[in-house]
Amino acid sequence: MKIAFLKEEKQILLKEIQNFFYEERKEQIGIIAAENMLDFFIENLGNRIYNKALDDAKVWFSKRMEDVGIDYDLLYRQVDGISRK
Repeated sequence: MKIAFLKEEKQILLKEIQNFFYEERKEQIGIIAAENMLDFFIENLGNRIYNKALDDAKVWFSKRMEDVGIDYDLLYRQVDGISRK
């Protein structure tokens, strides 16, 4: 699955790449060079970052589901002096 950005997002990323090169290396790079850098990183890191984000989301979601389970158990009512949980 190709990672795609909105036009405005891509413009911001390209400007950030250009600024990085200027601030860190005192090099001014053009839009084509910045696009090449962006494409390189998307191709080489995009899927790894995407998968890491999914792993993080899974951990977050699992934790929330544990909390829901605890909250759900608290809803049980005592019947005939016997607690369900």
